Amino acid sequence: MHLQKLLMPALVICSLIPASVYAVSEGPVGSAQMNDEVLLFQDIPSVYSASKYEQKVTEAPSSISIVTADEIRKYHYRTLADILRSLRGFYTSYDRNYAYLGVRGFARPGDYNTRILLLVDGHRMNENIYDSIYIDTAFLLDVDTIDRVEVIRGPGSSIYGSNALFAVINVITKRGRDLKGLEVSGEAGSLRTYKKRLSYGNRFENGMEMLLSATAYESAGNDRLYFREFDDPATHNGIAVNSDHDQMQNFFGKLSFQDFTLQGARVEREKKIPTAPWGIVFNDPRTEATDQRQYVDLKYEHRFENELDAMARIFYDAYSYSGDYVYDIADYAADPSSDPNIMIFKDRSPGQWFGGEFQLTRRFLEKHRAILGAEIRENTRQDQQNYDATTTYLDDRRDSTNWAVYLQDEFQIFNDLIFYGGVRYDHYDTFGTTTNPRLALIYNPYQKTTFKLLYGEAFRAPNAYELYYYDGSGNTKSNPNLDPETIKTYELVYEQYIGDHLRGTASGFFYNIKDLITQTTDPADGLIMYDNVSEAKAEGAELELEGKWESGVEGRISYTYQETEDIRTGRVLSNAPKHLAKLNLILPVIPEKLFAGLEEQYKSERETVTGNEAAGYFVTNLNLFYQNLTPGLELSATLYNLFDKTYGDPGGEEHRQDTIEQDERTFLLKATYAF
Repeated sequence: MHLQKLLMPALVICSLIPASVYAVSEGPVGSAQMNDEVLLFQDIPSVYSASKYEQKVTEAPSSISIVTADEIRKYHYRTLADILRSLRGFYTSYDRNYAYLGVRGFARPGDYNTRILLLVDGHRMNENIYDSIYIDTAFLLDVDTIDRVEVIRGPGSSIYGSNALFAVINVITKRGRDLKGLEVSGEAGSLRTYKKRLSYGNRFENGMEMLLSATAYESAGNDRLYFREFDDPATHNGIAVNSDHDQMQNFFGKLSFQDFTLQGARVEREKKIPTAPWGIVFNDPRTEATDQRQYVDLKYEHRFENELDAMARIFYDAYSYSGDYVYDIADYAADPSSDPNIMIFKDRSPGQWFGGEFQLTRRFLEKHRAILGAEIRENTRQDQQNYDATTTYLDDRRDSTNWAVYLQDEFQIFNDLIFYGGVRYDHYDTFGTTTNPRLALIYNPYQKTTFKLLYGEAFRAPNAYELYYYDGSGNTKSNPNLDPETIKTYELVYEQYIGDHLRGTASGFFYNIKDLITQTTDPADGLIMYDNVSEAKAEGAELELEGKWESGVEGRISYTYQETEDIRTGRVLSNAPKHLAKLNLILPVIPEKLFAGLEEQYKSERETVTGNEAAGYFVTNLNLFYQNLTPGLELSATLYNLFDKTYGDPGGEEHRQDTIEQDERTFLLKATYAF
């Protein structure tokens, strides 16, 4: 710990040294703000996801972060969770089943990442049973197929609809031309972890582009996990043996020709659950969860001569969850002295849906750029089942429809002042209608200075799981009377380019959530259910300094302060750290060949669901990335949790554990070869 305390300020100083070293040796850049962006974000001077069309980052009505494929390689990010937790204001937790995403002090127990909207090339990834997104090994894509990740902070329901309360994350995939042939990759590391990938991409002479990629992953996980809450001879002294296994297979394909793009993906992931949630039998490896997700998307995009852009897409999606839970039904028998009798309760949740979207974008009257769009989703299957070998406890079969129309106008009032106004109207079979606006004022008083004043409203529709699920073990019950939860967010953003290679960002935010859908226990019967019982508010500030230099040095340092409160109780929300601090630094050890990628992340203490405290901690990751050893070969060697820090994340209502310990130091080796 003493070493880490010394390391942190030293790394901060190192990250600032290149500002003086390289600024002297390099020549001046162009005077246009766009040129500054090109130097800082050399391959991404613009962002698409903030308004559903390309625009400068400085003109987008949001506070934005972008992670590139180059960063993914040099930090050796393993999953989408690794990518997102590196960004200001974001943090993750892991209950040894799924990884959960928190942003701006909000990550509720029992929330399966439903308050973030995740897109892949603009295609919605939130499924139609739990409205969940996956950021761990259950995510559809191998991170090596990602070109960049665009993170749009704040409410996005004015153009995206439900789930976009805190952020919209759009994962942009690579194109066939980015591979130019066959690529193979293999990884091996701690906890008997192995991954292999085979990809092919190309752009042909007739203009057609193709990208195909398949990945297989397997990890034995920790073979002995100790949980003190189960430290009793009757429960194997709190030691779960061989119960942390994780395996996954995914496939992604993308074909583009002229104005059409056809793409699809499929993933299947199986995970053992060692924590014995929901009162299941401890240390029984038969308890596991299986998730499957797949989609096909056909998109048409065309730019007409009269400055009219048209986009249309049709899609088909499917999702399936399968859970096997081992119970000792003697625990639920009227006579507690009866002989133990093991029973496996099964959850099955198949979902299917299809739909379409149409959008027009056009400039008019010289100072306006407007988008008009409509979309529809037909949920043909939203089924939930719970049963054991003898009895069916739940067999709920649903279908539903939701549709929406939206409009946004970008108005260039003056050369240095832009106004955005947008609104979306959504209709749901389950609860009715909702309308959500967005307003933004973007002011550029100087060439390298930008102020953004932002206001937005968003909603999250109650999902099928929250509305209708109950199980046969007597733990949960349904609540079909849920209303959507809503949020109002106010934000002020200041962005400043400093010299030729640095960019600073400062933002302050306040939000208020009403009718918050919360996992709670009904005092009348002791059953867990979801209800609109909470109202929350938060205020905070984010600071970030980032920079890139032609030498290959790049990095960013950020600090986030956030204070989140349950208005009705006056208590700080659980799993809501007040302080987040992060340092990312890439240093060329051998120019253009060997790079060191260093991450330092601090997360302050968090309250648990029982009112106790999960301690704060530092975690350090170090990666060595070697390229151009021979043509086409790349190597990585990574140590995660470099200083072997012991720490835990808060558990949920379903856990006996107050905190769930995370992995100690692990290593991972990777080799990629492009033919």
